Amino acid sequence: MPAPSHDQNFKNLILDYPRQALAFFAPDEARDLDDAVRITPIRQEQLKDRLGDRFHELDVPLLAEWPDGRREALLFVLEEESTPGRFSIHRLVSYYATLAELMETDRVVPVVIFLRGSERVRRHLDLGSERHIYLRFDYLACILADTPADAWLDSSNLVARLNLPNMRWPRERKLEIYAQAVRGLIGLEPSIEKRIKYMDFIDIYSPLDDNERRLYEQRYPQENEEMQTWSERASERARHAGIQQGLLQGREDGERELLTRQLSRRFGPLDRQTSERLQRATRANLERWADSILDAQTLEDVFGEH
Repeated sequence: MPAPSHDQNFKNLILDYPRQALAFFAPDEARDLDDAVRITPIRQEQLKDRLGDRFHELDVPLLAEWPDGRREALLFVLEEESTPGRFSIHRLVSYYATLAELMETDRVVPVVIFLRGSERVRRHLDLGSERHIYLRFDYLACILADTPADAWLDSSNLVARLNLPNMRWPRERKLEIYAQAVRGLIGLEPSIEKRIKYMDFIDIYSPLDDNERRLYEQRYPQENEEMQTWSERASERARHAGIQQGLLQGREDGERELLTRQLSRRFGPLDRQTSERLQRATRANLERWADSILDAQTLEDVFGEH
């Protein structure tokens, strides 16, 4: 089984729940983001100085805008760092400065999400000499492994509840933490599709072995039954969608075969170009050509625009 892409997992989480992500990962700065504030994910891909350089393609810039003009727009940039040893504050400050220039703003909130902390991770950067500091840079650091799970067990913030497995808790409470994350997903996310999607998130960051799974089913039968219901619904929807797709494809293939026979009977054997055109045709094309064949005098008349 391939290793999970933490960058992509957190990018999906932030893009699906941007307001709750800001409230959890950057609470002080997000305090003034009421319901009137518009939060929009943006994409600012940047050219690399060298082709071999690491590319910041998995950061998540979110633009907060106050429609009534109370404040200027504020750019939040969240980046996930699953490996503290790879983190570079120099690279970070360069990146944020470039992004601020591209967005033509100095109002930027840099947020770095660490799965775990490290003493080697620099939290501040001062560039200058013994006489003067010319550049001072700080960022918001959310270290999930240092965050006490007890503070978020009953939170109404879905991003926090889904991240309970990533927080600090005693090993013997694993099933409780897992169950609280699942309860949050059940109670806070109405969409079946997103429930299934973020059940995977919980399982990735707190996988249960066979014995733990059996204990979980015994201790938390209601949550387990709910999970099984999601799975059954998802399977049924997938099966139904597959049947509908098969019916549509079969109908389209039948229309293509009928039109091919009609064209051959009317105008003689079809050349390769015409046969390939029929194979690439959409259902709308096939229906239009089937109508055209009634009055067409030549093959070109069938395929001509009307």
